[in-house]
Amino acid sequence: MADKIENKGSTNAIIEDRARGSNSLRTHTWSQGSECEDEVSPLTNDDTINARTGIMNQPRYDAIAYAEDKMRRKLKFFFMNPIEKWEARKRFPYKFIVQVVKIILVTVQLCLFAHNNYIHVNYTWDNRITFSHLFLKDWDADQEVPAYPPAHGPFALYRQDDFYETIDYALQGYYNLSNAIGSYSYTAEDNSVGPVVLCLYQYKEGIIFGFNESYIFNNKVERTCININHTFGGEFRDGIHSKKLLEEKNIRINFSALVKAHLKFAVKTVNLKAAGPITPPDCYQFNIKIIFDNSDFDGQMLLSLDAEPKRLVCKGDIQYITDNQIDSALRTILNLFVILICGISLILCSRSIYRAQLLKFETINFFKRTYGTNLSLEGRLEFLNFWYIMIIINDLLIIMGSAIKEQIERKSFDSDHWNICSIFLGTGNLLVWFGVLRYLGFFKTYNVVILTLKKAAPKVVRFLICAILIYAGFTFCGWLIFGPYHMKFRSLATTSECLFALINGDELYATFSMASFKSQILWWYCRIYLYSFLSLFIYVVLSLFISIIMDAYDTIKLYYRDGFPKSDLQAFISVCTDEASSGVFSQEPDDPTWNKLLDRVCCCRKRPYGSLSQSNDSSSVKCDEICGNVVCI
Repeated sequence: MADKIENKGSTNAIIEDRARGSNSLRTHTWSQGSECEDEVSPLTNDDTINARTGIMNQPRYDAIAYAEDKMRRKLKFFFMNPIEKWEARKRFPYKFIVQVVKIILVTVQLCLFAHNNYIHVNYTWDNRITFSHLFLKDWDADQEVPAYPPAHGPFALYRQDDFYETIDYALQGYYNLSNAIGSYSYTAEDNSVGPVVLCLYQYKEGIIFGFNESYIFNNKVERTCININHTFGGEFRDGIHSKKLLEEKNIRINFSALVKAHLKFAVKTVNLKAAGPITPPDCYQFNIKIIFDNSDFDGQMLLSLDAEPKRLVCKGDIQYITDNQIDSALRTILNLFVILICGISLILCSRSIYRAQLLKFETINFFKRTYGTNLSLEGRLEFLNFWYIMIIINDLLIIMGSAIKEQIERKSFDSDHWNICSIFLGTGNLLVWFGVLRYLGFFKTYNVVILTLKKAAPKVVRFLICAILIYAGFTFCGWLIFGPYHMKFRSLATTSECLFALINGDELYATFSMASFKSQILWWYCRIYLYSFLSLFIYVVLSLFISIIMDAYDTIKLYYRDGFPKSDLQAFISVCTDEASSGVFSQEPDDPTWNKLLDRVCCCRKRPYGSLSQSNDSSSVKCDEICGNVVCI
């Protein structure tokens, strides 16, 4: 490591000494075979001998100094921020403007979609509660609000008669849908009662003889579905009796083999609340499923209701259809603008990354030819702008989210894509606002946070790896031992959530008080387990984590006072002390590709030296004096 540091320091010294014009730097061995481009041509053997004796032709020295100075200015301009580039060449900061416009458009789009998504999710959730009251027997309002710890047990059935009565109650509520306060209709065009499907999932054989501890079992699950059709003058005149109906269809339910059952039907409705000045109401079809879950075979059949919403194209008031076209056109224009601006941002950032890599390879070759050394890994990484990578990722997410949003607003997708669209747009907007930190980083005061996180990142990662291993051990141990007895440890996920909450001081007393065990050993073990975990993570792990961040912050403050450490690339660039507003950068070509094309067409371009070569009697150097053995035609 010491040799590496010494070697790096010597490289920086070579670069700085060469910038001052020291003759000792000309003793390096240079690679052979270079064309006459913007780089320095190799030295011949005679030139090397002359360099060792301190004798060198002035045109040759001016060419080398010109190439070094040009490369420094090129690199310094590349690492300037948009404000400095504006001062240097008066180049319009179009990438910065694109990012500002993107932030505004994406945020507006997010707010509109979040409002619609909230209305959609809240409306579908309220309808699910309504359907639970209409179609679930003995449904209690206490079941609607999840309480912690829960004040009641699971909603379940315990008798066979309850199973049939629950089906009868659901059918009765469905066939009397007009009695509901909500404006619900059947799915048929003439509003006739649609079919109800009852699906039974049973083991092929499942007979239990508990009195002599024997059974007959075949674990193959068979699915049986029947359509229950309603006729007002037929089979349901005296009431609905699902048990009798199943017997007439020769379907027998063996509850010792019944895994689960589904009762499915659908209703339609219109959401008038969604209507606005230029927005029409939303039309929905709810596919309702009542689920009887007996998979545990513990004498408790869990009962639940699921209502999957599907948006439909409304056929309503003509005025609202016209207004809907206006609203749809405005939303489409916004989505297209967002996709367009994100596409432009994606192209510009991709081009910047590509150009940075070209400049990196050019710099690597320059260091090899000029100094005979390789550019360090730290110097190479400076050409990879992770901000641009983050911007490219958020551009892709927003483009995909905007495309899905447009399809949702055109009623092309069902409700499942609302969540996917929310994830794409939400994550993309999160990264967009993170990108604002890049521009705040141009100011010294705001850059402290970014530099502190960057400095502490390697140590934090190593620290978290060790902490996660300890955390995983406590998680598995708690799940195994306390899972059957403590509701916070019922699963691996809830155990991890409980321990993470304990680290942050959440519900400490509740976790201790809920740990009630019949076994005295488990009671004491639970106390020791919790006390050990809290003491270790709160007083040790968190304190060490904070100390790592504070150590990085103190280091950054010292860097601001004493100067930041420089890589070989930064040491090379730091020799150039020209200010951005000095005007020297305006003489450099903007497009390196066009510059190289001109070099290939005409090798003997005249290069002005100005103050770099005061001894020249003219402002140009002939091509044969610069290119050496290269013959120009």
